[in-house]
Amino acid sequence: MKLGFVTAILPDLDLAQVVKFAAETGYDCIEVMCWPKGKAERRYAGVTHIDVVGLDQAQADNINELLEKHGVCISGLGYYPNPLAPDEAEAQVYIDHIKKVIQAAPLLGLKNVNTFIGRDWTKNVDDNWPRFKKVWPNIIKFAEDFDVKIGIENCPMFFSNDEWPGGKNLAHSPKIWRRMFKEIPSDHFGLNFDPSHLVWQGIDIFQAVKEFGHKIYHAHAKDARLDIDNLYDVGFLANPLEYHTPKLPGLGDVDWGEFFSALTDTGYDGPVCVEVEDRAYEGGLDRRKVSLIQSYNYLKQYVA
Repeated sequence: MKLGFVTAILPDLDLAQVVKFAAETGYDCIEVMCWPKGKAERRYAGVTHIDVVGLDQAQADNINELLEKHGVCISGLGYYPNPLAPDEAEAQVYIDHIKKVIQAAPLLGLKNVNTFIGRDWTKNVDDNWPRFKKVWPNIIKFAEDFDVKIGIENCPMFFSNDEWPGGKNLAHSPKIWRRMFKEIPSDHFGLNFDPSHLVWQGIDIFQAVKEFGHKIYHAHAKDARLDIDNLYDVGFLANPLEYHTPKLPGLGDVDWGEFFSALTDTGYDGPVCVEVEDRAYEGGLDRRKVSLIQSYNYLKQYVA
């Protein structure tokens, strides 16, 4: 396996600075954020370390020279919008950019693009399914044409009132994953697996890795702490951030030994990228760098 990090936590650095920091810290790889340039709509979004719009082979070659110089690789390109947004014109903007990210991957010699399925958060799963069937087979066929694997992160995207009650990403549970992969039985359609999102849903991480190991194309390393006292107060029907807190690896409730044990049992040898959403480390740039150094030092025990 390779240890990496998601570049969204370093929006103040350009790609060259991110790569240099990754190499100095000891990381093998980075998941590079490829949002369209512009204002972010939420935390950790809107970060553009590679602008895929108009990316040509010469620019891609320059990026690969930078990576080779520092001994760091790209684990995948990341872009996480809501391609099933209820406003179809808005959703189409996201779909079009997902396709631009897919087209950019082969220029860089890459096989992995990570994103969200999306969801109309005001509707249940069954009522979202016709849109899923309309939108996603076309995206996956597009990815197949470019020999790119799509890793869907399993974050429910339900944290606050504007995402109530269903969240903005369908792909949050094993039952839905099974249904997705049955609907689109493609080797280019899998998971970007983040164990932290299973903690507060009460889903067994070890069992999920065992069942879906063959569909894990990329993995995130983020922890989560279930706040039992808060849960007593508000119950599971409250907004999830009222009773759980994203944390750095090792500071929450994920059993990382069990997680890596399960990954190795499946034969997974791909990237595991730290994703920092721990507010205790969200101060200045130095503090965010510390979060990545601390996460590397903790996770290195599990990766040779």
